[in-house]
Amino acid sequence: MSIATPPGGFDVVIVGSGISGSIIAYQLGKAGKKVLILEGGPPVPKSREAYLQTFFTANAKTPESPYPPVLQGAGSAGNPLGQPDPATLNTPRYTVLQIGAWQNPKQCYFVYGAQAAIAATDPQMTFAFGSSYERVAGGTTWHWLGTSLMHLPNDFQLKTKYGQGVDWPGGIAFYNQLLPYYRAASDVIGVSSDRDPMVDLYKTFNVQPSGVYGPNYDFPMPGIVMSLNDALYQQKVTSLKVDGIPLFVTPTPQGRNSRPGKRRQCAGNTNCIPICPIQAKYDGTVTLAEALQTGNVQIQYQTVASNIRLSGSQVSGIDYLTYDTQTGPVSGRGTAVGKRYILAAHAIETPKLLLMSNGNPGFPNGVANGSGQVGRNLMDHVMYLAWGLAKDPIYAFRGPLSTSGIEAARDGAFRSQRAAYRIEIGNEGWNWAANDPNTTLADFVFGQNNSQLNGNSVNAQGQKLRFDPNLPAFSQLYGSKLVQTLNGVYIRQLRLGYLIEQLPDPDNRVTLSTQYKDHLGLPRPQVTYRIREDYVRNAFVSAKQVSTQIFQALGATEYTMPPADAVLSGSGASSSTFRYQGQNFVFYGAGHIIGTYRMGSSAANSVLNARQQSWDHENLYMVGSGVFPTTATANPTLTIAALALQAADNVLKDLG
Repeated sequence: MSIATPPGGFDVVIVGSGISGSIIAYQLGKAGKKVLILEGGPPVPKSREAYLQTFFTANAKTPESPYPPVLQGAGSAGNPLGQPDPATLNTPRYTVLQIGAWQNPKQCYFVYGAQAAIAATDPQMTFAFGSSYERVAGGTTWHWLGTSLMHLPNDFQLKTKYGQGVDWPGGIAFYNQLLPYYRAASDVIGVSSDRDPMVDLYKTFNVQPSGVYGPNYDFPMPGIVMSLNDALYQQKVTSLKVDGIPLFVTPTPQGRNSRPGKRRQCAGNTNCIPICPIQAKYDGTVTLAEALQTGNVQIQYQTVASNIRLSGSQVSGIDYLTYDTQTGPVSGRGTAVGKRYILAAHAIETPKLLLMSNGNPGFPNGVANGSGQVGRNLMDHVMYLAWGLAKDPIYAFRGPLSTSGIEAARDGAFRSQRAAYRIEIGNEGWNWAANDPNTTLADFVFGQNNSQLNGNSVNAQGQKLRFDPNLPAFSQLYGSKLVQTLNGVYIRQLRLGYLIEQLPDPDNRVTLSTQYKDHLGLPRPQVTYRIREDYVRNAFVSAKQVSTQIFQALGATEYTMPPADAVLSGSGASSSTFRYQGQNFVFYGAGHIIGTYRMGSSAANSVLNARQQSWDHENLYMVGSGVFPTTATANPTLTIAALALQAADNVLKDLG
């Protein structure tokens, strides 16, 4: 389908149709502006059944497993997961399965340098980045969790308040300006939450109920019912403190319907990641459809932006390549022209496009890169996982993946010494932590002990971990005894996840590989990623200690398994294990790719101003979590949506 240029041309060209691009397109379309979206991935399917079938038949139920490109083949000795060579794909993306192959660019889209550290205690140790994303219409919200929390006031002034990282431009003033957009973002997503618990929570962080989360505001839908899992924590953790801060459980605001509306009511499927089978959970396709229905928004699928053209200091067009099939040749090319341009292609593909656009006179380091900051400060919420077994059944594997959290440690004076974190309470048993139900099933069928439930394992507290002490170690069960044992285990499984804030590090960055390209001939991202601040590593130590205290308070038995010593070289090089204060830690990605084109108060050390507008090119905007100067403490999607709404207003003001 060719582009139908309207009389007078397009007002705005947007690259990417995820939540940010779709929200802006909808706001502009409603205002009568003519918008063109370039989307590298395929169209939104008429039914999600095809994606569901792909998910059902996937061997590994990873966040990306339902979505194209899915070209996993038969495994081999050197490629046990049968992963496709990214060089053969037109829109390859980084996946969780690629993390283990991070040193092999024939199986991993990201290109990494060789490990330079000589010990796992070395802060210069490099790792595989832990989080992935999608390159399809609707973006990564296809597989987001749905958590819809605000950042806290002090998240915007981390440098001023605690001497760490940087402030957001304007600090606390930025927070105050964003508040009405947070409320609007909750309406766009359709957040389900009960008002009173949130008012009580935010009061502990000195957020006054001024009408944003106070008596004059309520969420679009009532909260999702808490799980039995949540109730156990709610009853038991109030006896604990972290750094002098009392712990308590708060229901988590969620982007999923708690009652029927424009979408179905949540039915408690525990596979929100990778895909909600009934679209009770919001995703970017909801707003994309609304944008297209304005009649003012066009979208071109399978159209990959390849270069940004400049005329003087103004963007004059975006070059693109088209393809018909994922492994086929380039089928077309052209240049999209508008009055304003918005990059909404995520925190990896956006800096890649900016850096690729290095042929414009006067901008040899790429577009919008006068500061040299494009691609730098790549961050995530690095996660510490802990898991245990409750004394009594809490019936895991029911409900959304997480319905409550412990938020008290998201801010406090401790942030001058260690990173803050929020504690997510998981409803999915040991699925993430230990690949259950598969691992435990295999243990009791084949007489193994990978779960620590069927052998002679002892935890750090000296507790014996064999589930049934009346069974011999390494039992091989069948029939009713197997079913009875598995049921006894699965319904007691507990999981905690700590979303630890990461500081901006200019050496954590996305650059362009000079050697490896995708099938369109575009350079692939070269990624350098470390966790070298004691500030962040101290939070892992704290999380480990707090987990043990929480499980003891619950009367549960902790099964958290410390990782083996890191391997520094070879094909089996450790991707995410480090050693700190005499302990081994492994981190996981939260799926939150942050930084790489951050906002700031100075053109010397940031890519964008507080309007999310390029310092170098006034008709160029960027949105998404790449604009965040710091990770802050909340899952980022509600803030991404709020910032997109704010950027839409800024663009409308520019257009007049």
